[in-house]
Amino acid sequence: MSLVALMGAAASLAQEVPQAAPEVPQAAHVITQPDYSMVNCSGFVTDQKVAEGIRLISGEQSNYKITFTFGDYIYINRGQDKGVRVGDRFTIVRPAEYTNDVPWFKWQEKLMKVMGTPYLDAGQVRVVNVQPKVSVAQVTFSCEYMQRGDIVLPYQDRPAPPFKDAAAFDHFAPVSGKPVAMVVAGKQNADVYGKNNTVYVNLGSSQGVKVGDYFRIFRYQGSRAETVPQTKDYQYMMYGFGSTPQRYEWNDLPREILGEGLVLNVARNSSTMMITLSSSQIYAGDYVEIE
Repeated sequence: MSLVALMGAAASLAQEVPQAAPEVPQAAHVITQPDYSMVNCSGFVTDQKVAEGIRLISGEQSNYKITFTFGDYIYINRGQDKGVRVGDRFTIVRPAEYTNDVPWFKWQEKLMKVMGTPYLDAGQVRVVNVQPKVSVAQVTFSCEYMQRGDIVLPYQDRPAPPFKDAAAFDHFAPVSGKPVAMVVAGKQNADVYGKNNTVYVNLGSSQGVKVGDYFRIFRYQGSRAETVPQTKDYQYMMYGFGSTPQRYEWNDLPREILGEGLVLNVARNSSTMMITLSSSQIYAGDYVEIE
């Protein structure tokens, strides 16, 4: 076969190869609400007495295990005599006292006392076997490790409120005129926060807050109870910045809006807030207002 014939056959085959269809771009997945872990691992602060009668008392392989997590079998001190049934669900929590050696801002300890006791969400369990005085439950959802002595509460569903459109955030929003409070503390004793962090605020149902509300987070200019470590008047004393012909007052300056957050949990004098947007670092001691 001649070279010309071979080239012609190759060209013919090339023409018969079907062309790949153009790829259709996939629509971006839009997250419309906090996920299950964010809602159910957020913790809470309450000044109400939490029922402490039901406890995690032990678990399988307890001769060497001191903590329990997803899939493990744990024992609780309630059984047939107290009406526990297979399939019952419980939430495991424990107190999480603020343990930092030095308060981050001036009023932190006093505000925490008014808000109540912070509790950590450890996870959830489902009863799989019931004995006369104890029950066996399996860990079905885990936020943190579980340990002996943890408090066992009847499971209550927590709603996942919808997110606002981030594009609607107003960096220069006027004062809302609604109650103002502070970011008092954060989950796991954190004092510095950003997007998706969980914090606790000293506004609650007594002040009209409800799950799904939004807080605007802001900072006043010139505050000396501020949370960012700094030397008083450092701009002028340390760096020699110039001054204006006419002295201005700090109250004349706009507040600095740092972000906003969604309320996930509400108690009488406190709220659990997920920070959904932050334009800079947020500290314990920064202010919030109901939007």
